[in-house]
Amino acid sequence: MSLLNIAFVQLTPERTVQENLKKGLAACRQASRMGADIALFPEMWSIGYRILDRPAAEWTAEALPANGAFSHAFAELAAQLGIAIAVTLLEEHPGGPRNSLLLFDRRGN
Repeated sequence: MSLLNIAFVQLTPERTVQENLKKGLAACRQASRMGADIALFPEMWSIGYRILDRPAAEWTAEALPANGAFSHAFAELAAQLGIAIAVTLLEEHPGGPRNSLLLFDRRGN
């Protein structure tokens, strides 16, 4: 039986989705260098769970499509590094945004 190395990516979120994207991608690269098989992000990484101190209209406007640039960046990196990535985001949804996790395998699927 082989071991599965999980990198629990516990980072302090930044103030914007783009800053969290950049920081998250860097964390995945570091996790890969340290031998991780999978990088697992905290809940709602895209916005850093910054909802309690802001009006709902403000944070719901930051919801992202599941197949958008944010998720594609992690899918591409998973394939490049050969590790799985479980990234979280506030996802756009017809009934209102939802707290989602996207799991990309070692090939970025």
